[in-house]
Amino acid sequence: MTGSARPLRVAFVGGFAACFVEPVRARVATPCELVTGDERELLARLGDVDVVVTLAFTPAMGAAASRLRLVQVPGAGVDRIDRRALPAGAVVANAYGHERGIAEYVLGGMLAWNHRFVSVDANLRHGRWDAAWSHDAPPPPFVPELGGKTLGILGYGRIGQAVARRARAFDMTVHAIRREPRGTSAEGLASLAGPEGLDGLLSAADYLAITLALTPETRGMIGARELARMRRSAVVINVARGEIVDEDALYEALAAGTIAGAALDVWYRYPATPGPTLPSRRPFHELRNVLMTPHVSGWTEGMLAARAAVIAGNIERIARGEAPVNLVA
Repeated sequence: MTGSARPLRVAFVGGFAACFVEPVRARVATPCELVTGDERELLARLGDVDVVVTLAFTPAMGAAASRLRLVQVPGAGVDRIDRRALPAGAVVANAYGHERGIAEYVLGGMLAWNHRFVSVDANLRHGRWDAAWSHDAPPPPFVPELGGKTLGILGYGRIGQAVARRARAFDMTVHAIRREPRGTSAEGLASLAGPEGLDGLLSAADYLAITLALTPETRGMIGARELARMRRSAVVINVARGEIVDEDALYEALAAGTIAGAALDVWYRYPATPGPTLPSRRPFHELRNVLMTPHVSGWTEGMLAARAAVIAGNIERIARGEAPVNLVA
């Protein structure tokens, strides 16, 4: 172990990071002391910590963590990491392993929307048949099939590529947008373009899957103008970050029928205290054309195992004085 004979100290900050403590402990051979708690509980201990596993890193944490060598994000998104607050010599790494689960969610969201699973389930529980078998109602509209429909993917990284592979298995036509498309294979795609291709993708898409990272450039990327370019029959599936789509514009488009619907797994407001928390200041929960889930699309067994392996591996690398994998530039 470099620099000291003492065990490496690793702090897991917050409830999500704490989920990885035991899976990481089972994978790390280097002697380590693993501690957990929220930022307030751990702030006084960060001065003796080598690695912080956290979704968020604040100036207060940076000021306290004088020995810190690695901020390990237990996910892909680093939009809550204040890199200006990093102590000298500390680096940031992230972890993936969620692309399979999220891609399955995207396909599931499209299928659930088409087949109206939520409403037909609720009605049948009360004896109401949304089907041709009903004797007191006309047959419902025919369900659209995914085959032959067009999927637009906004963000063609690990998740976007996993979504595309599965969509092609459903005989969908797939268009994708990537910040820098050069050097990325477009095999199987109808098109792969840079940001300049956004308007064309929006107007062509029956479904829009949002799978890109939240950055200053992508915040509010989809607003009223962009939603107005979409088909009235189009459905938005957001599994990235809520703030990529303007909150007010999305609500108004759904309420007015500018687009047909949305499956939303990411939101504009998250729980800060115990008790119920509505996920937006706008009443999305009152709209019948929204499928709402609480940021769980990547919450799978495969994700936990894959990320625990990355986190444990990076702890071992720090202990050996090596560079971690998945460094964030």
